[in-house]
Amino acid sequence: MNNLEQLLGLFVAAVILAAAARRVGAPYPVFLALGGALLAFLPGAPSFAVPPELALALFVAPVLVDAAYDTSLRDLRDNWVPVTSLVVFAVGLTTAAVALVVHALIPAMPWAAAIALGAVVAPPDAVAATAVLRPLRPPHRLLTILQGESLVNDATALLIYRLAVGAVAANSFSITAVAPTFLMAVAGSLIAGPALGWLTLRLLERVQHVPTAIILQFVVAFSVWMLAENVGFSGVLTTVCFAMTVARTSPALTPARIRVPTYAVWETVVFALNILAFIFIGLQIRPILETLEAEDHARYFAVAGAVLLTVIVVRLAWHMPFNAVLRWRHRSVGFNPPRPMLRPTIGSGLLISWAGMRGIVSLAAAMALPETFPYRDLIVLTAFAVVLGTLAIQGLTLKPLLRALNLRDDDPVGREVNAARERALRAGLASIADDRSAVAELVRQEFKAQLAYTRADADAADNTRSVHSDIHRRALYAARQAVLAMRASDEIGDDAFHLIEEEMDRLEMANARNAT
Repeated sequence: MNNLEQLLGLFVAAVILAAAARRVGAPYPVFLALGGALLAFLPGAPSFAVPPELALALFVAPVLVDAAYDTSLRDLRDNWVPVTSLVVFAVGLTTAAVALVVHALIPAMPWAAAIALGAVVAPPDAVAATAVLRPLRPPHRLLTILQGESLVNDATALLIYRLAVGAVAANSFSITAVAPTFLMAVAGSLIAGPALGWLTLRLLERVQHVPTAIILQFVVAFSVWMLAENVGFSGVLTTVCFAMTVARTSPALTPARIRVPTYAVWETVVFALNILAFIFIGLQIRPILETLEAEDHARYFAVAGAVLLTVIVVRLAWHMPFNAVLRWRHRSVGFNPPRPMLRPTIGSGLLISWAGMRGIVSLAAAMALPETFPYRDLIVLTAFAVVLGTLAIQGLTLKPLLRALNLRDDDPVGREVNAARERALRAGLASIADDRSAVAELVRQEFKAQLAYTRADADAADNTRSVHSDIHRRALYAARQAVLAMRASDEIGDDAFHLIEEEMDRLEMANARNAT
C-alpha cells in the first residue's frame, strides 16, 4: 500500500506542476521535467521501475496513436519537403554528430552504443512546442511541419536505435549489413499499418458499449506495436500508419456517444503517460548518481552538456541553410502551394529550428535499454539532461521568440471551417426542405443557429454565436437547478436524476463545441 500511496502522491504533485505551468503560460512538460530532476536529488524518494522491454510499448504506442490520429495527411503532403528534411536528414545528422562527440569524449564507448545514444536524443517532441505555440495562433504551416516531423522522426530515430542495440548484442555494426533489414522494416511497416487499421475497423465497428470500445482501442494500440516489433518491422512507423488509416475511416463509422468519451480518455491517458515517464526517468537517475565515483560525476555531466549543445546546434546548422535554399528556390521559380499557406521566411526557419524540444520518446527509449547495455547509465543521464535542457532553454523562450518574429497567416483552418459549416448547413436544410412540420421548423432554426457562420460577415457571425451560446448557457443552468431541486426534495430519485443529467450534459457539450 505504501507504493500506491507514493505513486498517488507523485501524480498529485505532477498535476499541480502542470497547473502551475498553464498558469504561467509554459509547456507542462517543462515543469514535469523539473519535477523529475528534483526526484533525482530528493532523499528518501520512492523507488519505481519499468521493465526495459515494456518501456517503449507502454509510453510510446498510445502517444503515437493519439498524435497520428489528429495529423492531417493532406497537410503533410503539402509540406513534405521540409518535413522530410527534418525527419530524415536532421535526425540522421543529429545521431551522427552526437555519436562523434560522445566517442571523442569517451573513446572506450563502443560505436554502436554511441549511435544508440544519438538516436535516443535525436527526435524532437511536438507536445511541448505545440503547447506553447497553439494558444498564440501561429501560422498553420509551422504547426503542420512540427507535428509531422515529431510524428515520423520517431520512426527514423527508433529504427536506428533498434539497429544499434542489435549491433551491440552482435558486437558489430555495418551499414551494408543493416541496410536490408532497415529497408525491409520500413516497407513492411508501410504495408502492415494500413492493413491492421482496416482490419481493426471491421472488427470494432459493431462494438457499441462505450467502455468496451475504449478498452479495445488501447488493447489494439499496444497489440499493433508489439506485433510489428516481434516480426521485425518498425513499431513506430506501423503504429503511425495504422492510426492514420483509422482516422480517415472511423469518423463515418463511430457514433458521437462513443467518440466524445473516447477523446477525453485518450487525452487523459497521454497526460498520465507523460507524468509517469518523467517520474520514472527521474527515479532512475538517482541511483545512477549514487553509484558514480566522484571523478565520474564531472565526466558524465560534461558529456550530457556537450550532447545538449550538439542537438541544439545541429538542428540550427541544418535547417537554417535548408530554409535559405527553399527561399532561393521560391524566388527563382515562384511559390505556388496547392493551398494558401505562409511562405518560408527567415523567421519561420528560425522558429522551426528553435522548436527542437525533446520529450517522452527520448525518455522511453533510454529506459528501454537492457540493463547490461554498455554505458547505459550515461545514456539515461544524458537523455534526461537533453530533455530537461531543451525544454527549459527552448521551451521557455519559444513564446517570446514567436512574438518577436510576429509570424501570421490568414487563418486557413478558420476559412476551411467556415466553408465546411456552410456546406453542412446547406446539406442539413436540404434534407428536410419538404417537411413543413413544427418539429422540422425547430430543427431548421437550431441548425441555422449552430452552423450559420459564413452567411454574414465574420464579426456579426461571431456576435450571433456568442449571444446564442450565452442564452443557451442560461437556459441550461436554470434547467439544471430545477432538476437538482427535484432531487433535493425527493420528487425524483438518483436513477432518474442521472439519466436527465446525462441528457443535459450532452446539450452542454454540444453548445461548448459550437461556441468554439
